[in-house]
Amino acid sequence: MGERTLLLRLLAAGFYGFASFMIIVANKVVLTSYKFPSFQVLGLGQMLVGLIVLLIGKQIKVIHFPGLTRDTFQKIWPLPVLYLGNLIFGLGGTKKLSLPMFTVLRRFSIWFTMIAEVYVLGAKPSRTVQFTVFLMIFGAIVAASADLSFDLVGYAFILLNNVFTAANMVYTKKKIDAKDLGMYGLLFYNSLFMIIPAISIALYQDEFNKVKNFPDWFNVWFLLYFGASCIMGFILNYSTVLCTDYNSPLTTTIVGVLKNLLVTYIGMFLGGDYVFNWVNFIGLNISVSGSLLYSYVTFKKPAPPKADVTINIEKPPLTV
Repeated sequence: MGERTLLLRLLAAGFYGFASFMIIVANKVVLTSYKFPSFQVLGLGQMLVGLIVLLIGKQIKVIHFPGLTRDTFQKIWPLPVLYLGNLIFGLGGTKKLSLPMFTVLRRFSIWFTMIAEVYVLGAKPSRTVQFTVFLMIFGAIVAASADLSFDLVGYAFILLNNVFTAANMVYTKKKIDAKDLGMYGLLFYNSLFMIIPAISIALYQDEFNKVKNFPDWFNVWFLLYFGASCIMGFILNYSTVLCTDYNSPLTTTIVGVLKNLLVTYIGMFLGGDYVFNWVNFIGLNISVSGSLLYSYVTFKKPAPPKADVTINIEKPPLTV
């Protein structure tokens, strides 16, 4: 049973790492390579695809989640606000920063998550875990100190993204453990309650007019990347909840950082906006080393057994 639990934890973590890697690449191509003018419209596309997929899945009885009631919003609060903030600031930061610097600054979400786990979930990290977190943050500071493409707004977006990510992870874990809405209920009502406010913000900021005359709407390759980004938005949300359920908010956050081992180096060639610098490069590698060390420390020991590790309709087979 212990080995099976460890396998499920590893599969959930790997699935999340894959989804997180793929969506960053897709978003970067859409927003930077094709210069799509509105990350908010892209975020709306991701939310709409998620709602449609979940509704279809419920109608054909592949998945199940509770219907909307008067207390649904209370049960899910504050996840919708955290989800929207995470989405908007994440996409905004992706557009404004190079991939390597985006992934380095995202490492600060680990520190925020560790603090949130202590105060919200009562979890206490070991000294070894604290050391690996320090190593990742130190590497991020070294890399950022030599960032030749400094963008104050981009940095602010990513730091806010980190705060929303940490809070979203921890409260997701808390809501899953409460078992009021289930995994799919959390995903569906997160998007449902924030789709109208998100559309209202986009209308107020004239985002739809910005994309109305976008020249690549008839470019097949752009449409493929745009569609992939929207689909991966839903898959990422699903894999995030799954990984957080089987592991912990901190592990999910760090798996997202670990997958940046690939994103960091690929980003030096993809997007064309990375400025090479030795100090920056050394900092990146220090941070990646901390990520690898945390992964070894975390997965070499089994997590406390779950009450039920059988994958049923609420936890479908893990696929990548």
